[in-house]
Amino acid sequence: MKSCRIAIAILSTIAAIAARAEERLPTIPPAQYTEEQKQAAADFESARKVPVFGPFEPLMYSPQVMSQARAMGDYLRYKSAIGNTLSELVILITAREWTQDYEWAVHYPIALKAGIRKEVADDIAVGRRPTAMSPDEETVFDFTSELLRNEQVSDATFERAKSRLGMKGVVDMTGIVGYYTFLACSSTSRSTRSQWTERSFADYLASSKFLGKQLRSEQQLSRYQFAQSKDTFWPGADAR
Repeated sequence: MKSCRIAIAILSTIAAIAARAEERLPTIPPAQYTEEQKQAAADFESARKVPVFGPFEPLMYSPQVMSQARAMGDYLRYKSAIGNTLSELVILITAREWTQDYEWAVHYPIALKAGIRKEVADDIAVGRRPTAMSPDEETVFDFTSELLRNEQVSDATFERAKSRLGMKGVVDMTGIVGYYTFLACSSTSRSTRSQWTERSFADYLASSKFLGKQLRSEQQLSRYQFAQSKDTFWPGADAR
């Protein structure tokens, strides 16, 4: 009985903390938009064909930032020099690094549809270096993972990327990493990850409600354990 009371108290504390976290940057009801916010929302819907959503919602507190971010994404996601297939691979690696289940849930099916093999995406999700990659995918994987984990890119990796993707491709690939890192920071500061926090990507993939719905698994990974699981993902990478 005592242990049950303790468990209930702990859960109540966690729920209270989560509730406060969710109030950091709550979604602004469209009826309360300022004129600038109304224009930013209209421009967003015109470009994306949907209302403001997800990581863009907290950005609406600064509609200028939101509009600039949306415009950058319009290019990097849909028109980059590396093409949609490789850009989706970059997005998955970046989402995995940031434990960004929201972006993963959105882009996992998009990546598969764009041509990323399921075994490649699933290996990334559980922290393994994929073995079924094409030469271009290997180049993108090495460049992106080095940039995220080492905060630098080796000369050999850079030259290989430049040779296969061109200078514009290298710049666009770097831009995609930066853009989705920015969105991850936006979501994290808003605490949109509260329902997913530190969930194991392995559990996430195993969930029957995988595509964008909350996990039913009760298992979780701590941030430390999650970082440890990436030791085989980026062999030899310096601690972040």
